[in-house]
Order: sequence, then structure tokens, then C-alpha cells
Amino acid sequence: MEARAITKFIRLSPRKVRLVVDQIRGKGVEEALNILKFTPKRSALIVSKTLRTAVANAESTQSVDVDQLYVKQAKVDEGGMWKRFTPRAQGRATRIRKRLSHITIVLDELSERS
Repeated sequence: MEARAITKFIRLSPRKVRLVVDQIRGKGVEEALNILKFTPKRSALIVSKTLRTAVANAESTQSVDVDQLYVKQAKVDEGGMWKRFTPRAQGRATRIRKRLSHITIVLDELSERS
């Protein structure tokens, strides 16, 4: 049994989101939500919404006990880039890369964990 949730095109750099996602990988769902609740990062809110979506997907598609779920896989991929330019001295320009992220969270039942 696996349940997954994917959030795409988040306007945060993947490097910053990975700091938060690394904290919840392998934890139980309730513990992961508590960690995210008290993490003072902007990405913690988005990751917790994605985690709640994965839990809702597990409840609706399979008859599963929510207390037995844990975060089997949590990854952040790069999701493209917005390219902008800003003026610099002597008529030059510098590229600004605004990075986007894709967050994927996969849940599994604790009893199958070995």
C-alpha cells in the first residue's frame, strides 16, 4: 500500500525546501506534522499541506489506519526557472534565476516496514 501526493511549481528554491523535507523523512505522520508545525521555515507550511494531502489520499483510496502511516519517501525536484534580468553598472545586465520546486511525498504502512 502506498499513497502519494505531489505539489508542483512551488515558488521556493529546491535547496531551501530540502532542508525541511530532510527532517520528516522516515518519521510517522503525526510526528512529521508536529515537526513541520514548529519549523520556522516558509516551506514548512507547503510541505505540511502536501503531507496532509497524502494522508487524505491514503484514507480515500485504501482502508488504512492513519496512525500506522509513515513517510516512506520525501523528495524535492527542481521544477524549472523564471529568468529575469536586472540592470547593472555601465549598461550591463545580470540574470536572476527564480527557481521552482516539485515536492513528492510517499506514505506507507508501518507494519510493512522492515
